[in-house]
Order: sequence, then C-alpha cells, then structure tokens
Amino acid sequence: MSREYPVIAVTGSSGAGTTTVRRSFERMFLREDVHAAIVDGDAFHRYNRDDLHRIFREEPERKNELSHFAVEANLLDRLEGLFGEYGEHGSGTFRHYIHAEDKQKIEAGCRVGTFTEWQSLPCGTDLLFYEGLHGGLVTEDFDIARHVDLLVGVAPTMNLEWIQKIDRDTKLRGYSQEAVIDTILGRMDDYVRYIQPQFSRTHINFQRVPTVDTSNPFEVQDIPTDAESLVVIRFRDPSTVDFPWLLAMIKDSFMTRPHTLVVPGALMSLAMELILAPLVRHLLAQRRFR
Repeated sequence: MSREYPVIAVTGSSGAGTTTVRRSFERMFLREDVHAAIVDGDAFHRYNRDDLHRIFREEPERKNELSHFAVEANLLDRLEGLFGEYGEHGSGTFRHYIHAEDKQKIEAGCRVGTFTEWQSLPCGTDLLFYEGLHGGLVTEDFDIARHVDLLVGVAPTMNLEWIQKIDRDTKLRGYSQEAVIDTILGRMDDYVRYIQPQFSRTHINFQRVPTVDTSNPFEVQDIPTDAESLVVIRFRDPSTVDFPWLLAMIKDSFMTRPHTLVVPGALMSLAMELILAPLVRHLLAQRRFR
C-alpha cells in the first residue's frame, strides 16, 4: 500500500448510502485542510446510457449481463491503473458521469447519462478519495483492493438498501418503481459475486439497521430516518481502536463483539468523523514525514 500518496476508497452498492460517507469525508477534508482528488466510481462504467439502451434493444438477453455491478460493464483496468498510478506518483486520469442531480454540470451543457472527457487529476493533492461500487474488488484479473490504504464499506441491511435505491431513483432520476425493481432483481447475481465479497476486505464497515418494519421493501414507503435506526460498525483490526474513548464520546453507543460498535443512527455522522479523522491524519502523517 502507498504511504507517499494515500488512496481512500468507500465501496458499496447502488443506494447503499456511500454518498453520506463521502460527505462526512468532505467535511473532514475541509476542516483538516486536506486537498483530496475526488473520483466517482460511476465514471468508470464502460457504456453511457444511450449505448446501454441501444445494446438492450438489439440484444435484450444481455440486460442482466451488463449490470453496473458486473466486471464486463466497467473499465476496471482503468480504475486499477488510476489507483496504482496515484499510489506511485500522485497522478492519474479520471472523468465524470452525469447524473440527474448534477445540476451544475447540466447547466454547463452536459447531458444526463453521458461522460465528460478524460482529464488529469489536479496536481499537488494530499490523497485520492474514491466512492463507488468496486473499491475493494478482487477477481482473477483485477486486484483493486491492494492499492487502497483505507477501505470503508457501506452495507445497510438488504431491505433498507433497496428502499433507499427505489426512493432515490424514482424521485431524483426519473425512473418508475417497476423499472428500479427490475434493475435490482436483474443485478442480484452480480451483487453476490462482485459487491458482497468486498465487505470482507474492508478496514471498517458501516451497516445501518432500521428499527421499524421494512419487511416488504417493494411497498411504497418512506426511508426510515436516522432516528429510526442503529449503525453497526465493524473494525477489521480492533487493536487499533480506542473503544473506551468512542463509547464515552458517542452517547448510547455499545459494543456487541470485540470488533463491533453500535451507535444510534442519529449519531452516525459524528461516529464517522470520530473514527475516520484520526485514520486520515495517520495516513497523512506517514506521507509527510516519510
């Protein structure tokens, strides 16, 4: 793993809540005066939206084969190359994928479902931050996880993850509920094959667990609020964690196993910053005083 040019990756399924963790990191970077190169995993999809629609019209049998979770639907060689190049030299190339919620880019003339041109990362950054589907992926052909200095997983309970995805994709991205459900079901094999194994490689996992009934995630319903949930936090190496301090700092938190801390959902952002900020400082101290 790199020390001179650290790589941080947040990995999780579509709708899992990785954006919430990203925002916690961004606030932390601002407060700690960290200049991060931020990369969105969707930028490494192989096809834009029009290309996918054309392929599915011409070859409908490929619809499940080309889910965004699948190796075949992503430029994983470029993603692994970026992580490797940044770790060695602090450089690399990236691009953006335009979502419906990217208002500034749309106002600048970008079209939803397309990519910007590839461009160089900014010079002089302190670290690379990635948020996406494949930050901890390992296959016969790719080992992206080996380049990551801090790997964070976001894995809410399955039903909650689906509720969040349906809510986001219908309200923000204009899809029908039926279309989102079809996507969820069509990706299931790739989810089990490529997404879930990453959570065994993460340094830390954050799993939000609702305390209200979510037994039918395909019924139209509101997303459980933070106050209606708990967050289960698992550490791969508990020897590096000051659990007494965290328990004192996070009201109503408790431990269920030697490597597992549970906190109230309303305090999830606080817990993330208390846990992650020291790790970021440690990575940067190694970089600066190497």
